[in-house]
Amino acid sequence: MSTFFLIAIFLLGFLVTFQIAKASEYVGILKGEKKNFEQNNRINGFLLLAFLVFGLLGVYWCNEALKGRILGEAASEHGQNIDRMLYITIAVTGVVFVITQILLFWFAFKYQYKETRKVYFFSHDNKLELIWTVVPAIALSVLVGFGLYYWLGITGDAPKGALEVEITGKQFAWIYRYPGDDKIFGKKYYKNISDAEDNSLGILWDDKSSQDDIVNEQAMYLVKNRPVKLIIGARDVIHDVGLSHFRMKMDAVPGTPTTMWFTPLYTTKEMKKMTNNPDFVYEISCDQMCGKGHFSMKGLIEVVTQEEYDLWMARQKPKYLAVFPDKDPANAKKDSTVATAAAVDTLKMAASK
Repeated sequence: MSTFFLIAIFLLGFLVTFQIAKASEYVGILKGEKKNFEQNNRINGFLLLAFLVFGLLGVYWCNEALKGRILGEAASEHGQNIDRMLYITIAVTGVVFVITQILLFWFAFKYQYKETRKVYFFSHDNKLELIWTVVPAIALSVLVGFGLYYWLGITGDAPKGALEVEITGKQFAWIYRYPGDDKIFGKKYYKNISDAEDNSLGILWDDKSSQDDIVNEQAMYLVKNRPVKLIIGARDVIHDVGLSHFRMKMDAVPGTPTTMWFTPLYTTKEMKKMTNNPDFVYEISCDQMCGKGHFSMKGLIEVVTQEEYDLWMARQKPKYLAVFPDKDPANAKKDSTVATAAAVDTLKMAASK
C-alpha cells in the first residue's frame, strides 16, 4: 500500500509541475518573449536545485532501505574481502559523485543567463588537466590492483588438504563429482557421455581411479571452515557457476576446465537462523545465457560440519557400482546369502520326503 501511495504522490507532483509549466507558458505569451525567457530561466534554476536535493535524498534512502536485504552477509572469507572492496569502491566513487553533482547543479544555478553577465572563456589550463587526469588514474589503479589481488587469490592454488569437488554444467542442471578414497578423479572422455547408460560425465570405467568416485546431481555438499576447490566444466555449451552468497562466479567452458576456491564460513542451518528464513538455501545459478531453459538452471549447496559431511559421504555409493551392480560386494554377499538360504530350503524339503 505504501508503494502505491508513493507512486500516486510522484504522479501527482509530475502533474502539478506540468500544469505550472503550461500556465507559465501562457503567461509568457502575454508578457512577451524576453520576459518569459528570463522567468523560465529562474524557475529552471530553482528546479535544478530541488532535483539535486531530492535526488541525493532518494539515493541515500534507497541505500538505507536495501542495504543487506538482497544478498545478506557474505558466507565465505573471499566474499568478505569482495564486499570490503565493494564498499571502498562505493565510498570513493560516492564521494566523487556527490561533489561533482553538487558542483554541476550549483554552477547551472549560480551562473545562469543574465543580461549583465559576461562570459569568461579560457582555452586551456595545464594544472586542471593534470589534476583531473592523474588523480582518477591513481585511484582507479589502486582499486583495480585490489581487484586483481583478490582475483588471483580466488583462482590460485587452494590450501593443502582442501576439499575438491568437480562441478559440470549441462542444459539445464549441475552434476557434482567427488573423488573416492584414493583422492583422485577418474578419467573422462566426452564421447562416452550417455544419459541412457547412466554416464552423464563420460567417465572411463576401466580407470581404477574412476571406480570409487561419487557422482551426485541433487546437491553439492561442502564443509564449514574447510577450503574447497571447485573444478568447473561443461558438457554442451558455456555455462557459468554463480555463487552469490559466497560472492564467487566462474565460467564453465566445454573442454577447458576452470578452477576457483573459497572457504565457507556458515553452515546452511546457521544461515537459516542468521537470515531468519527457515527456507534459506545456498544456490548455484547459471550466470551465462545457455538456452531456453536457462532460467531453471538452479543448483543447491548444503554447507555442513565435518562430522555431518563424513556421515553423508559414508552413505554414498560409487557411481561405478550403481552402473555395474554385479560388481558391488554388497550385492554379491546378498546373492550368496540368498543362494545359501535356497540350498537350505531344498535340503529341508528333501529330508521331509
